Amino acid sequence: MQDFTRRTLLQGGTALAAAGALTGPALLEFAKAWAQSAPWKAEKDAKLTVMRWKRFVPAEDDAFNAMVAAFKTATGTEMNVFSESFEDVQPKASVAANTGSGLDLAWGLHTLPQLFPTKVLKMNDVADYLGKKYGGWTDAAAKTCKHGDDWLGIPVATIGGYMTYRKSALDKAGFKEFPKDFPGFLEMCKALKKNNTPAGFALGHASGDANGWLHWLLWGHGAYTVDKNDKVIINSPETIKALDYCKALSETFIPGVASWNDSSNNKAYLSGELYCTANGISIYVAAKDDPTKKELADDTYHALWPVGPVGHPTELQLAVPILAFNFTKYPNAAKAFIAFMLEKENYEKWLSGARGYLTHTLNAYDSAPVWTADPKNAVFAQASKRALPASGIGTPGEKAATAIADFLVVDMFANYCTGTKDAKSAIAECERQLKRIYR
Repeated sequence: MQDFTRRTLLQGGTALAAAGALTGPALLEFAKAWAQSAPWKAEKDAKLTVMRWKRFVPAEDDAFNAMVAAFKTATGTEMNVFSESFEDVQPKASVAANTGSGLDLAWGLHTLPQLFPTKVLKMNDVADYLGKKYGGWTDAAAKTCKHGDDWLGIPVATIGGYMTYRKSALDKAGFKEFPKDFPGFLEMCKALKKNNTPAGFALGHASGDANGWLHWLLWGHGAYTVDKNDKVIINSPETIKALDYCKALSETFIPGVASWNDSSNNKAYLSGELYCTANGISIYVAAKDDPTKKELADDTYHALWPVGPVGHPTELQLAVPILAFNFTKYPNAAKAFIAFMLEKENYEKWLSGARGYLTHTLNAYDSAPVWTADPKNAVFAQASKRALPASGIGTPGEKAATAIADFLVVDMFANYCTGTKDAKSAIAECERQLKRIYR
């Protein structure tokens, strides 16, 4: 674990200034003033252990670390923060929940707080405070964290995943703009393959990428795991259509997608092997920051997800909620830190540091400077507003979170596309596992 200190903050000053973040004395003075007036006062000698996902944009990490250091200095709270890969966040949070030790806060993915509804500190007061102050929460963000009237965590941000593509490849394939519907998208991918400039989307256990694009594809055909009453309905004609479409699409992909994790498409795109994928803005940011990849950065554009036969957006965006466990010895410090993260003086600068990788979940940040800093950032501002909760049309909660965490939809598509199972068997396996969860 890494202990963030005043020295850490000052050492990060140059990078943070470049990202537009409050730095040095200005950040510390704000933090001190905030701590004096905040509704939550950290307990004496408070110590918080915080697990978060590993950053994909270094400047976001710098801004976050500065925020942590300022909170520590202003409140006297010892802050031990460590990072884990997307794939490891949920298992390690589960260990802490089951043992009642090891973590105070976990900043994770999708509907993580819903996995441990009896083990989390209720955040109703924090959600009300922030919602009233900053124009309310987006619908999908609120559903990510709410169980009935209770907030099990706070939806810090959404990592918007959108189409990332090489414009020159689309032009060569005869597409002057990115397709807006499923048939056009498939034809584009076929043309890209024909020109040896293939697309590629994860079919492995990529917590963000694979869950994201495969739920979009499933929902876009009008197929869902469960209905509004949480009855399992995955075995449907619409699911068959989704599987067949996905298989046709997968035949145009770059080899190896069945084993991809969340960093695989980044590497393939930046190495020049991949010309279209779905990802956060991190690919573009990495290309912009590498002088040897200026041509790639200039050629990289972003587009909204095409809309399926249902006729409206069906996006599963990567929510990143934070929770505090109810066995923490320092509940006030935990709530104070979470609220501090989303205050305007912190949050807008943090969004700028993330450079479009993080999308706001509070409506007041629609006009945050990051969305106009670069025209290629603008698409990502819509992520939280266009998203469905991870439950689709079902009830957000522990069961839906478990289905996501267990990759049930991902495995159904992967088994069919790789030929491991036929459509009937792939659906039956998914149905069996869903019924075990939703019994």
